[in-house]
Amino acid sequence: MKVAILDLGTNTFHLLIAVVKKDRSFEKVFRSKVMVKLGEGAIQNKYIAEIPFRRGINALKHYAEVIARYKVQQVHAFATSGIRSATNGSAFVLAAKREAGIKIKIIPGSKEAALICYGVRQCIKMSGQKQLIMDIGGGSTEFIIADKTRIFWKKSFDIGASRLLETFKPSDPIALREIKKLETFLARVLEPLDLAMKKFPVKSLIGSSGSFDTLAEMIGWRFHKKEVLKNVTSLRFNLEEYFKLHEMLILSTTSQRMKMKGLIKMRVDMIVLSSICTSFILKKYKMEEMILSKFALKEGALWEAIQKLL
Repeated sequence: MKVAILDLGTNTFHLLIAVVKKDRSFEKVFRSKVMVKLGEGAIQNKYIAEIPFRRGINALKHYAEVIARYKVQQVHAFATSGIRSATNGSAFVLAAKREAGIKIKIIPGSKEAALICYGVRQCIKMSGQKQLIMDIGGGSTEFIIADKTRIFWKKSFDIGASRLLETFKPSDPIALREIKKLETFLARVLEPLDLAMKKFPVKSLIGSSGSFDTLAEMIGWRFHKKEVLKNVTSLRFNLEEYFKLHEMLILSTTSQRMKMKGLIKMRVDMIVLSSICTSFILKKYKMEEMILSKFALKEGALWEAIQKLL
């Protein structure tokens, strides 16, 4: 059985195709990501503007060709914050079905968080100790408190990196007063997380894919002069190295970041805000470790699809 998972995020559309075997194991045969930036220019107006709308549909038409070429038998397409919160999100779903033949399911934030947790569990050997999972997307950021078998608490917040960029429009480089303003905003918005962390104390942070991949790659090149994510699915951060990188990022200009190894072009603007959010969580909750999981929603969705298949 060939299964395709489409993770339709605010910044990036991901496609994962896997061959699922009878013993529930699977082999990934195709994976791709396309930058669509659905929130470009209008995310704060809860609207997908015309140009990113067409970019998204064109990406899906391309993916539909790939899915047909691989003779996929099951397709699961999940839309998250960018489409979920847009007033014309349903119009995008209709256009995707009409033009690309792809049926999209818009999932709530709680479902998105659960799928992220399922993905992380396929990558990180979680124990009976609770850990905090953080997934920084373009439109939303999910937090999940979980162990290897249970989810104790989960919530999606509309504080993705693209959304924060549009809201705060930081200087270049970002000013100290702007960082303080953002941290005050985060403290207010994340009050539900604060309550959950008091109820379920955690000292270990798992960063899920996206921005955390980029932070790990940048640390690898800056401190070890090598690619650290090749042939690995997880990585334990050296927190001292991370905070050194963070200080460098908040002092950097866009043009300086364009030249930094390990930082892909689409994250040049967003990585500063992503790192401020990460640093805020690490410091506020006195985290003792930070671990990268390269698996996220799409791997979680594949795991869930396999459970229903067999």
